[in-house]
Amino acid sequence: MEFKKMLFNNLNFEKIVSNTDFKEADVRAVIIDPILKELGFTYENILREKTLQSPFLKTGSKKRPVNLIPDYAIKVDNSFAFVLDAKAPRQKIVNDDNVEQVYSYATHPEIRSYYFALCNGIEFACYRTTDTAEPILYFRVSEIDSYWQQLQKTLSPNSFQSGKTFTYSYDNNDTREKETEFDYLNRPLLKEIPVKKQQARRHFGVHGYFTRQAWNVVAEYIKNFSKPGDIVLDPFGGTGVTAIEALVNNRKAISLDINPLSIFIMQSLLIPVKFPKLAEAYESVCKEYIKKEPKTKEKIKEILNNYPLPKEIVLPKNADVEFVTELFSDKQMAQLALLKAIIKKEKDVDVRATLLLMFSGLVTKINLTYHQSANRSEGRGNASAFQYYRYRLAHNPVFVDVVKYFNSRYKKVRNAKKDIEEIYLINQKAVTNITNEAQIFKGTATNLSFLNDESIDYIYTDPPYGKKIPYLDLSAMWNAWLDLDVTEEDYKLEAIEGGSKDKSKNEYNNLIAKSIQEMYRVLKFDRWLSFVFAHKDPEFWHLIIDTCEKCGFEYIGAVPQKNGQTSFKKRQHPFTVLSGQLIINFRKTRNPKAILKANLGMDIGEIVMQVIEGLIAKDEGATLEQINDELIIKGLELGFLDLLKKEYTDLTPLLLEKFDFDPKTEKYSIKKDTKFQTHIDERLRINFYLLSYMRRMEREGHNPSFNNIVLNILPLLKNGRTPEDQTILSVLKDIAERADDDSWRLKKLERTLFD
Repeated sequence: MEFKKMLFNNLNFEKIVSNTDFKEADVRAVIIDPILKELGFTYENILREKTLQSPFLKTGSKKRPVNLIPDYAIKVDNSFAFVLDAKAPRQKIVNDDNVEQVYSYATHPEIRSYYFALCNGIEFACYRTTDTAEPILYFRVSEIDSYWQQLQKTLSPNSFQSGKTFTYSYDNNDTREKETEFDYLNRPLLKEIPVKKQQARRHFGVHGYFTRQAWNVVAEYIKNFSKPGDIVLDPFGGTGVTAIEALVNNRKAISLDINPLSIFIMQSLLIPVKFPKLAEAYESVCKEYIKKEPKTKEKIKEILNNYPLPKEIVLPKNADVEFVTELFSDKQMAQLALLKAIIKKEKDVDVRATLLLMFSGLVTKINLTYHQSANRSEGRGNASAFQYYRYRLAHNPVFVDVVKYFNSRYKKVRNAKKDIEEIYLINQKAVTNITNEAQIFKGTATNLSFLNDESIDYIYTDPPYGKKIPYLDLSAMWNAWLDLDVTEEDYKLEAIEGGSKDKSKNEYNNLIAKSIQEMYRVLKFDRWLSFVFAHKDPEFWHLIIDTCEKCGFEYIGAVPQKNGQTSFKKRQHPFTVLSGQLIINFRKTRNPKAILKANLGMDIGEIVMQVIEGLIAKDEGATLEQINDELIIKGLELGFLDLLKKEYTDLTPLLLEKFDFDPKTEKYSIKKDTKFQTHIDERLRINFYLLSYMRRMEREGHNPSFNNIVLNILPLLKNGRTPEDQTILSVLKDIAERADDDSWRLKKLERTLFD
């Protein structure tokens, strides 16, 4: 700090204001140049008076283009970090047209910087391009010492992520195995995880819901970003997949949701019960129901007149009927009313809650929207709320046997509870710990005031997405039968677009932004947030990234995660629709780095080739779907998705011309005996060619010597700096083992949990 005091020690800032001879040029020379130098920028980083042609304005009868000329355009590597403009001491740099002028420089297609700044010699102001209303940093230059740390944190070269989007680096597969101490800060990003949908009794078939994350994907993320004993939070909890996987993997769980149905499902599933007592209660309920089952019109009418019926809740406008009660025939209404009344007589609170969970699952099948799915066996249908996201009466509704399917609900709920409790016992934990280690709350992600600052170790969440699913509206049928209240405040705080309250996009964005702010507050430093992204609007991607960066999160990367087969829409619009979803990973650090957007002076074709070759090198070949998804991520990260969609509607011709295609694996790869055309990490290139060569030797039954290996792959590595033999040897040791003193063979792959 002493150097900076000396830097401006001889300046009398009061005289600067009164001295009419102190001009804009003096502000640049006397104030700005020393600041940039002290921040760590050199002449290589600074473009002075770069001429930009306005994309919107032209003057004169001949429509001559208007040129924009910022004083300083500051680069980090190949991208612009910020623009900085000098103003005369008497000019304003807050709430003035000068701010809009410099904003136009920062958002110019040739610049696209995240920040812009103004300095008039007396004051310094820095803004984000996403919010020009108020500066994120403002101070008087005479007081720069007090603000230096914040200025350095915001605008120094080390404050920006550069090149990460196009750098595919070598990943030693043994890294995690060698790890001796859990390092929160430097966790690796996971690769795509094969989805297992029906192999966990604790989730499969418990209760229908509108969206649900694949349990094994969530489990792997929890294990990667947290350790046993940690607290895992999901503020958009849904049916509790995150909470349950946290619990069974020796973590503590906090889950909340605005939907009372969600809370009911989670709490009822996690409550421990004595299974003999549950079986006894179930048999008793079935016996009484069979005895009183309404089979005649008179019996149906008697039950409808004497038993409590569901609340008369008004359905959304897109429903085929006006009220919840119109979703049931008289017989269905009587069946459910009788069954619920019998269950409510159970005195054991935990057993009663478990039986009501079975009952609620049965409501999914016993209603007039339930229809038989094509080519599926009896009972394997769906309610329209889950399939069409609206209450649509079935043309041919299916009427199921109540006792038969109540028995099916009993088996699945019992098995789910047993699965959870058995894992607890394997982990040598008392089953009663389940309720102690899981906190389930009805509430909004916009208000986590019940949690202390920096009290959470990891957050995995799948928020609602725009207009797709109005959860509270679609839960009306179940909430009505379960006597669960949904208030006007709940609707106000539900993060959706549209719905029965016709919520605006702006309301939705604000609720998501407030939720991210709260997540940042409660998360510990050096810990992670994994945010599931399944929105079709790139604008929402930027909302997430911008809000997270404003809060102080550092974006680390997005991973494509498949959730089923490729849709027809994906095949039609490869750069608009993801084949699955993205899991966006952020880290809460004390010195977060902002994302630099791509310099679009770079040819779009070169960007595409870098992405394709990088992916092929990293994954030893790539499918068309993987390449498309990767380009969507890069396009979103760097803001060129619109250009990508215009210029590359179909990548197949380019891929067939430039790369080899294997019809068995459906993967594209580098043509045989050719070099990478773009810059690829040295160790990654070595790894790619070593694997290719060693696999060929294995097929031919040879164990080559190190000298032969080097002689065969070295010509392909002479694209840039030629690597040393020791570098090749270190990568070779990761993938191969010595067959004898002078020959090598590929290591045998060990089976993993996913094999």
